[in-house]
Amino acid sequence: MAGTLIPGGVLAMTAQAADRLLKQDNGDAALLYLHCLRHGSAQTINWPEERLRPALDVLRGQGLAPKEVPLPELPVHEEPPKYESSEIIDALGDPASTFSALADEVERQLGKKLTASDLKSLYTLYDYLALPGEVILMLVSWCVEEMERKYGPGRKPFMSQIKKEGFVWKRRGIDTMELAEAHLQRLTRLQGREAEVLRLLDIPARPLVQREKDYIASWDEMGFDDEAIRMAYEKTIMQKQTMNWNYMNGILRNWHTKGLHSAAAIRAGDRDPRPIQAAGGGVQQPGSAGEDRRAQEDMDWMRRLLDDEKKRGE
Repeated sequence: MAGTLIPGGVLAMTAQAADRLLKQDNGDAALLYLHCLRHGSAQTINWPEERLRPALDVLRGQGLAPKEVPLPELPVHEEPPKYESSEIIDALGDPASTFSALADEVERQLGKKLTASDLKSLYTLYDYLALPGEVILMLVSWCVEEMERKYGPGRKPFMSQIKKEGFVWKRRGIDTMELAEAHLQRLTRLQGREAEVLRLLDIPARPLVQREKDYIASWDEMGFDDEAIRMAYEKTIMQKQTMNWNYMNGILRNWHTKGLHSAAAIRAGDRDPRPIQAAGGGVQQPGSAGEDRRAQEDMDWMRRLLDDEKKRGE
């Protein structure tokens, strides 16, 4: 066995950390933990956000990562260059560049002539972020569809909005057609999921704010079924007397760390399935002392969560 080890520096982890990682049976979480051990942070790992966040959630749930971990940023941290008009003119006139054809197609999609400022925003995506032309066109198409979905046919996004979303894509490592297609498929599926979750939460259909979208996306990534989400909602209402997204997210994350993602698993996890020995020697069926103990644990956990919320608000 020793002969298979690569010579060099040695990384060490506690047996407790190893046991927790093995129990989770999550390869990405284990790889991320090793990366953080080796490099001291997640800053240098080259993963898209869709892969990084679920792995980080697993580590946080096991106490193997702090709540606030800096995520990788763009490889270049300075402000984007302020392009001169002459640079844009040169790019448009360069026969070896595809920028002119890209600008023509973006004008067609937006239904207007691009201004000098618009062209500089587009060139930022093309030159500074180095997104391929076909990825930029997919980005523009998605932004157009989103604007029309939210505000009606004929509404078009500003180039500044498209540029902002382009930075999000770059930060998430979406820089090929394949990754862009997968990302857009996920976003399309999440739109339907958002409507389903609103129904489960007794909220009338309406546009969601970004924070709400993030919560639903994370619950979807964790793998909760409809009934489990409804159970978390009912627990939230019982405790808070109103919908509280952060509190409900805490309940679901607690279940996630226990590996409970379906209503059946959650119910089974909320009571001890083994018979409990009564004081007189008889067998006490689960559902009395076992359920009481689990209920007390839930109440203790809820109190801790409320205390944390109060401290954050102070």
